[in-house]
Amino acid sequence: MHTIGVVGTEGGWSSERLADEVAKQTGSRLLVDIARVRLDLQAGKVFLGQIDLTELDALMVKKIGARYSPDLLDRLEILRFLANRGVQIFSSPTSIMRVLDRLSCTVTLQLNDIPMPPTVVTEDEDTAVEVVRDFGQAIFKPLFTSKARGMFLVTAKDDVAGKVREFKRNNTIMYIQKKIELQGKDLGLAFLGGQYLATYARCSDGDSWNTSTANGGRYEPYTPSRESVELARQAQSFFDLDFTSVDVVESRNGPMIFEVSAFGGFRGLLEAQGIDAARLYTEYVLEKLGGV
Repeated sequence: MHTIGVVGTEGGWSSERLADEVAKQTGSRLLVDIARVRLDLQAGKVFLGQIDLTELDALMVKKIGARYSPDLLDRLEILRFLANRGVQIFSSPTSIMRVLDRLSCTVTLQLNDIPMPPTVVTEDEDTAVEVVRDFGQAIFKPLFTSKARGMFLVTAKDDVAGKVREFKRNNTIMYIQKKIELQGKDLGLAFLGGQYLATYARCSDGDSWNTSTANGGRYEPYTPSRESVELARQAQSFFDLDFTSVDVVESRNGPMIFEVSAFGGFRGLLEAQGIDAARLYTEYVLEKLGGV
């Protein structure tokens, strides 16, 4: 019987669901809050209380913090240490690192000619003001965030300089993306082991500029174009993630990628498509490990 822990947040819907599914399939349940872990470098061990995590067969990473921040990169280093000690990590910590930082993910996609909305990155406030005037409408995005937290919509009609200063107070590097017409929705295309599973749409409630469920959006089933599926497949292939969702918009100029998710969306698949990603992901990991 394989011993598999789930790295996640206690009380988090997807983390608890995955831990429950692992328990169902293996007979053992261990939800690892990485904030409570102790890395003992002298001993070459990693502990959760008295549990030696280096003795596990595998860890499945669902969340490494309730909110995204650069601190999560240091938590991933602990997982990288565990991987070096022989614990199989799904997805690889180094793969997660490459998508957790929005700029790192974007640079990889752009170097591989993946279509994205026009994007400018700068630390200079005057340049940022000019970018907004050029774009007309721009989304200012923190480099570490999820569910549109901390994002600003700025239009050329606003007090642009004031909005830029406000964003710059908490974001040294300004990631500025031209606002694309979403037509009320954007898409999450899910992949397991690089294979396409299904798509869920995030639909706006009509009162917010974004479709995030944190801002009133809802999940709906959706069948994307073949072009969208192939573009998303290509985008996720650069990161070698075991489970992920690719954020896509089907624009008037064809599909474009917003980002590749570090952890993927369980709830969207379940609510929109009736697909239990926790079950499928656990089966996938057990197969990789060589069965129960």
